[in-house]
Amino acid sequence: MQDLKVTLIQTELYWENPIANLAMLEEKIAQIEEDTDLIVLPEMFSTSFSMNTTLAEPMNLTTFKWMKQQAAQTKAVILGSVMIREGEKVFNRMIWMQPDGQFQTYDKRHLFRMGNEHNHYEGGNKRLVATLKGWKICPLICYDLRFPVWSRNVAQEYDVLIYVANWPAARAYPWKSLLVARAIENQSYVVGVNRVGKDGNDYAFSGDSAVLNFKGEYLFEKSNEEAVVTIILPKDDLNAFRTQFPAYLDADKFEIFD
Repeated sequence: MQDLKVTLIQTELYWENPIANLAMLEEKIAQIEEDTDLIVLPEMFSTSFSMNTTLAEPMNLTTFKWMKQQAAQTKAVILGSVMIREGEKVFNRMIWMQPDGQFQTYDKRHLFRMGNEHNHYEGGNKRLVATLKGWKICPLICYDLRFPVWSRNVAQEYDVLIYVANWPAARAYPWKSLLVARAIENQSYVVGVNRVGKDGNDYAFSGDSAVLNFKGEYLFEKSNEEAVVTIILPKDDLNAFRTQFPAYLDADKFEIFD
């Protein structure tokens, strides 16, 4: 099975300004010189983490079409979350956009009540596991990181766990610690993509975007500055480790009931 090339974009975001954010991200995507399979953007990349749901778009409008265009041009999957409106409901929705225009979605399950997200958005109840080059990939969103049951890798359902985030610098230690824990307990690669700078509420973000292997070891980490970096994930290494140390065979069986 082929190795997977994942590009992380750690960036500042313009507060509640989709036009500026899409233009800025388009420039950063154009800077990617090598071929890549998957480009990962931060949570709510078009607006920053805002409760101003008047900015929410229906599917198949500006941001959705922009993702479709970028995926086609780069021949890579584009992944990130945006505000999406469906009728009277608004979702913090992850969009997995393929180069051929096909897409899948995941609605953030765990809404950040300390920021009143639960009063403005609807939570999802279905996880997404997408396939790319034979890899199984599970993308989740920010606060989901704190809830290990939701991300549990039952029967090796996925090979890569991805978190996109607007995770403040004041809680950088939990971010770093939980990324390591998720990698170890799920015997998978973990990718975390966070933003930097300050948002419209004057919260600071240190980034700390990272890629970890199945042992919880860092393959990449970047703090306090913008970065566009591509990391290669070797599949043979993952397969060999799971064969040599098959802890997943002793995992507890469970079901999640809403």
